[in-house]
Amino acid sequence: MIEATITDQEFALFQRLIYKIAGISLSDAKKVLLVGRLTRRLKVYDFDSFSQYYRMLSSGEHAEELQTMVDLLTTNETYFFREPKHFEFLREIIAKRHSPATFRVWSAASSSGEEAYSIAMTLAEVLPTTPWEIVGSDISTQVLARAAAGHYSLARTEGIPTGYMHKYCLKGVRAHAGTFLIAPELRKKTSFYQINLTHPVDADIGDFEVIFLRNVMIYFDPETKTKVVHNLLPRLKPGGHLIIGHSETLNGLTDRVTSIRPTIYRKP
Repeated sequence: MIEATITDQEFALFQRLIYKIAGISLSDAKKVLLVGRLTRRLKVYDFDSFSQYYRMLSSGEHAEELQTMVDLLTTNETYFFREPKHFEFLREIIAKRHSPATFRVWSAASSSGEEAYSIAMTLAEVLPTTPWEIVGSDISTQVLARAAAGHYSLARTEGIPTGYMHKYCLKGVRAHAGTFLIAPELRKKTSFYQINLTHPVDADIGDFEVIFLRNVMIYFDPETKTKVVHNLLPRLKPGGHLIIGHSETLNGLTDRVTSIRPTIYRKP
């Protein structure tokens, strides 16, 4: 398929649209990515230009296609046990905990679920008799469907400790050879929801001891970062911890949490 071309004016329209919908600041360097991911949608509708596709999206009459565009432009790389020190910290705080109450963690930008299930394996290991729950959320319905299925290629196992692999991952056979499934006992304690972090978060999601907000704020401008953090903090329990990515910081964004070590913050 011949790739369509996009003018600077057309690209600017899509930059404004994805910012309006998801708060994502799409830099000029992402023009090639946008063209690569959206060209096939032009083919679906037999459009000759990105302007035609934009007019359809902005008409307000094609919510499903708008979601498809969001899915295509917000899918980010993720993998199991990314930034291992955060999982070590999770084990540390649980070791000091003496409450029998359910321990709840939110993976706020869960993508296809690797982070949420990494947390699940950790909690299953260190909280064998205490109830726990994990909520994973993302703006993309496409990745949420993959996350809920908990079904991955064996090529994705790098980072999973060998012991965890044997205990919590079911290796596929016959038609499912080359894949693995997250164990049912972990999946039944892990729920996934579509949540746009740039909007106020529904209180029905409940409150959490730990919120992971990793490797997503790099896509936001300072104003949107502040909005996202302030949307999440009401759902973090007093004394709870907010964990962000190693290339991110909350400096200048909020004074509602205190840094206790790089990338880890505590709510008073």
